[in-house]
Amino acid sequence: SFVDEVAHALRRDPLELRLALLGEPRKLPYQGHGGPEFDTGRMSAVLQLVADKIGWGREPGKGRGLGIAGHFVFGGYAAHAFEVSVDGQGELAIHRCVCAVDVGQVVNPLGVEAQMMGATIDGLSTALGLEITLKDGQVQQSNFHDYPLLPGAKAPDVEVHIVASRLRPSGAGEMGIPTVAPALANAIFAATGKRIRELPLAQRLREAMA
Repeated sequence: SFVDEVAHALRRDPLELRLALLGEPRKLPYQGHGGPEFDTGRMSAVLQLVADKIGWGREPGKGRGLGIAGHFVFGGYAAHAFEVSVDGQGELAIHRCVCAVDVGQVVNPLGVEAQMMGATIDGLSTALGLEITLKDGQVQQSNFHDYPLLPGAKAPDVEVHIVASRLRPSGAGEMGIPTVAPALANAIFAATGKRIRELPLAQRLREAMA
C-alpha cells in the first residue's frame, strides 16, 4: 500500500509505477525466503496478468475502485486485484477478486488453484475483521464467537490465474495471503479517497466514513 501512496503522491498510475520500479526483466541476488534470486520479469508478469484480468485502467463507476498489489516469497510470485464499492455508512462490498500466481511448473493445477482460493479467503478474513484487543493486560477474545472468521456467505468468488511455466516448481503454501490486505486497502482508497493504514479494514473504514 505504501507503493500505492507513493504513486498517488507522484500522480502516476499505481501499476505503471510498480512496473517502472521493477524495470527490465533481470535476475537479482536475493538472500531471503525463496532465493537465491528475484526475477523482476516474473514479478512484472503476474502484476500485468492480474491487471489485465480485472480490467485495470477502466473507470469502474462512481463509488467503486480498483486496487492492486504483488509480492515474491518462497521462489514464487503472486498478485491480487480487487474491485470494491463503499456505501455512505462505510460498508464494503467486494465485486471482484482476482489472483495471479507464478510458482514455476505446476504439478497439480487444481491444488494450486484451491490453495490460492483458500489463502485469499484467509487473507480477507484477517484483513477485514480479525482483531485482538487487550484490557487490564489480558486478551479479551476467547474463541471464534468474539474472533469471527469470514463467513462463507460473505466470501467473494476468487478468480485464480496460473502462469504456465517450465521453470523449477516453487512453494505455493501461503502465496495467496500477503497481497490481499494491501490490494484491498488500495481499492478502498480508489473508491473513497480514504487511506486506511490499520487493520481490521472493515472497522477502520466505518470509522473513517463516519
